Amino acid sequence: MAGKLQFTLDDFQKAAHQFRKELLMLPIIGINDTLQFMTPRPGIRYKESVGDMSGAAQFAPYKPSRSDDFYLNLNFRTLETFFGNVHAKFEPNSAISTLLGTIAAQAKGDGQLTAPTAKHVLSLIAKSSSENLNNAIWKGKRNPNGNTSMDLFDGFDTITEKEITEGNISLEKGNYLKLTEAVTSENAYDLAKQILYSLDPRLRAQDCYLFCSQDFADKYNDAYQLTHSGYVYNSQFDQVAVEGSNNRLHIIPLFNKADSKFIHVCPKSNMLVGYDQMSDTESVMVKEYEPFILSYIATMFFGVQFESIDKRRFKAIELVVE
Repeated sequence: MAGKLQFTLDDFQKAAHQFRKELLMLPIIGINDTLQFMTPRPGIRYKESVGDMSGAAQFAPYKPSRSDDFYLNLNFRTLETFFGNVHAKFEPNSAISTLLGTIAAQAKGDGQLTAPTAKHVLSLIAKSSSENLNNAIWKGKRNPNGNTSMDLFDGFDTITEKEITEGNISLEKGNYLKLTEAVTSENAYDLAKQILYSLDPRLRAQDCYLFCSQDFADKYNDAYQLTHSGYVYNSQFDQVAVEGSNNRLHIIPLFNKADSKFIHVCPKSNMLVGYDQMSDTESVMVKEYEPFILSYIATMFFGVQFESIDKRRFKAIELVVE
């Protein structure tokens, strides 16, 4: 059946033009398993200032002569998105065969079989790029001369390390904690409580995410059972929030946090993921440079940043790496 489906270069070029917005959005949709716990910021090209403001104005007992100087504290950070591109060579018939196999497998349940279109082929390529973006969310390290998604932008872990080196994240500032022992199935529950109790009261009062590896979550669950062995265990095995947090500190294990040296505690609003999607600067096109081989070429902006690293909205926990 794959041999009966023939798309010309013109078919692919028309699909790239007609469905440009959808194709550019697919890498973003593809990282939704991570992005759902963060705050997307569309429409950002290159740099934008983000952050919070605070001041010292306050009400006091009434006095007609009261007059106080007001000092506005502006704590700005820079959310930078970097311009990147993908150039993926593909052989149309192979891509069509792959899609037919996928569609045929899905069709067994309802008996429906939909022939793939040129758009489907391009969508397959566009969405595949999201896996590498997902891997770089935490561990990416900007290298303008690099050739992978890991080189496109600084991930959250990389930003954290830089801020620690510069002294902006520290024990003195209350936004940093370094554990003194490696996480095990015996102590993970106690370490999670230590993290909870170390949070600034204003951070602890919010709904926050504890971003961690699946390994930490597994060890917390094991330690929870050991700690509560004297109780009838009627609830689900997976604990979705740190006990004692009033269900406010949600445990979020992410596959791209594997082997990370940090746990992060933040509200969703503090984890920013920037991209464009609103201008004509980003593009999708298909070219033919070799016989029987086409090239999917796309450009887009992407980057991440903490909106604030103030202890009221952020805490980095450094793990003991064995």
